[in-house]
Amino acid sequence: MELRKLGFALVAITLLLAVLLGIVKANFDSQAAFLCEKFHENQLDMQQCPAHKSNTSWIITASFALVFALMALGLFLIMYKPAGAVEKPAVEVDLSKLDSDEAAVYGAMKAGSGSSYQSDLIKATGFSKVKVTRVLDRLESRGVVERKRRGMTNLVVLR
Repeated sequence: MELRKLGFALVAITLLLAVLLGIVKANFDSQAAFLCEKFHENQLDMQQCPAHKSNTSWIITASFALVFALMALGLFLIMYKPAGAVEKPAVEVDLSKLDSDEAAVYGAMKAGSGSSYQSDLIKATGFSKVKVTRVLDRLESRGVVERKRRGMTNLVVLR
């Protein structure tokens, strides 16, 4: 997930850089055209024109190439999924194997769109803290839920 965020940030930065480079390139081209006109008006040699001696256009072109390479890297990071990372299908829960307390906690979890704080489960079920903890222990041992520590409480997520 962090790679996707990095990819989005990289794409945003490269878009900004591409716009800035476009502005610089347009400004450089207008200055070069002005210099060439002045040299032609004065009947001077084309080889003496400073606009034709400058390497700035090559530097700008190389900068565009670098921006597009970084853009490609950002897009790759957005689309990248590690080889070992396979999205787990939702665990099939046989409600008939759950006792009434487990079914009540599971129902409260489903109502909370698959994740709830443990303190919210206590309020939703009306069970004591100890009872909810024991029910969650049983559900976690079966692989139905997963608890993640968040400060002074747990975030409980359906697997």
